[in-house]
Amino acid sequence: MSSPHVTETTDTARYAPSSGSLTGGGAAPAEQSAYDAGLLVLRLALGLTMAAHGSQKLFGWFSGGGIDGTAQFFASSGYPSAKTMAVVAGLTETLGGLGLVLGLLTPLAGAAVFGTLLNALAVKWGGGFFAPQGVEYELLLLVGAAALTLTGPGRLAADRVLPLPSPHRLTHGAAALVLGALVAGAVLLARS
Repeated sequence: MSSPHVTETTDTARYAPSSGSLTGGGAAPAEQSAYDAGLLVLRLALGLTMAAHGSQKLFGWFSGGGIDGTAQFFASSGYPSAKTMAVVAGLTETLGGLGLVLGLLTPLAGAAVFGTLLNALAVKWGGGFFAPQGVEYELLLLVGAAALTLTGPGRLAADRVLPLPSPHRLTHGAAALVLGALVAGAVLLARS
């Protein structure tokens, strides 16, 4: 039985990312810290993974093919202007990944990773679900990027100190995902 003097908060209100004030009360400091720490761990894992993949494409680091090897892959996968596509993919993965690591322009960084992974899924589709021929790895990264794009980076992020007009909103994340999907679709349409 609830006391008429106690205001109940929903899980959404308690765990929502905020700047400390929500209607009906803000998240408790320990809950907010846990939320922010969890988002930071996800950003670091996903962002560093994508940045490493981008550096494989751009510089040949971590046993990657570099621009020329990546261009050969893009050509064999039916992409036009394979060398340009290799540079674009490498930059998108590297900069999008680093953006996620830093929590910098998170909706755009997440959308860049999301769009890149949509292309990767399209290329690998048909090989089943499980690795190495399947799409489980790409799908997991895509869902992680979508989650970060929709939730925002949390308080432990560069976005918190940027002079942006408003804090992260679900609509910003959703719009960024639509943008990422549209750009990925356009790239896929150019593929033969």
